[in-house]
Amino acid sequence: MQHNKNWAKSANGQTIELYHSEGALSSQQPILLIGGTHGDEPEGVRLAEELLNFLQAHPGQVTRPWVIIPCLNPDGYAENERVNGHGVDLNRNYPATNWSPDYEKPRYYPGPNAGSEPEIQALVSLIEQIKPSVIIHFHSIENPCIVCTGKPGLEAANLIAKASGYAVQDDIGYPTPGSLSEYAWYDLGIPVICVEEQERINLDTIWPRFEKGLLSILQ
Repeated sequence: MQHNKNWAKSANGQTIELYHSEGALSSQQPILLIGGTHGDEPEGVRLAEELLNFLQAHPGQVTRPWVIIPCLNPDGYAENERVNGHGVDLNRNYPATNWSPDYEKPRYYPGPNAGSEPEIQALVSLIEQIKPSVIIHFHSIENPCIVCTGKPGLEAANLIAKASGYAVQDDIGYPTPGSLSEYAWYDLGIPVICVEEQERINLDTIWPRFEKGLLSILQ
């Protein structure tokens, strides 16, 4: 396992860490996993951290190359806020064709322009560099589910759904212009799986629910 402690900086200058399997940054289409896009969703950070802990404790148990960002939004995470240090919803800030400056609530503010935020700029550069086979990002919501955008990701989404007991959906139920799913799938052709865990759940229960599904994908 390789660890880049200073992979990127947040809007407020905090360090964003990145981990990857040996050679994954130059390998063929690794799996990219992301936690902590929204700072008020600790469930996603916990799931990414538990996956990392497993991979560190059991080297050699997975065969596919992987890259993990445990917390993309350390500014929001430190304050238990959805948005980053600039008040931007990072999952509305991707330079997707359908990015829009319109928003209904401050927590969905997409930024002054597409790709304005340093966190998204760093992630977009990483995606261009590694060309992941699938992107899996971890969130939480009132009604948990597995959202799969792009048919090539459906097999992996079904593995996560079977392990967790959460249903697979085509979308979250409302428009998300400028989101990772819109950018990666519709603009780049990379399937995206959004794991939506139950919000405010006991964090100790998360990894056992997703362990089998995630490891099946990585193996």
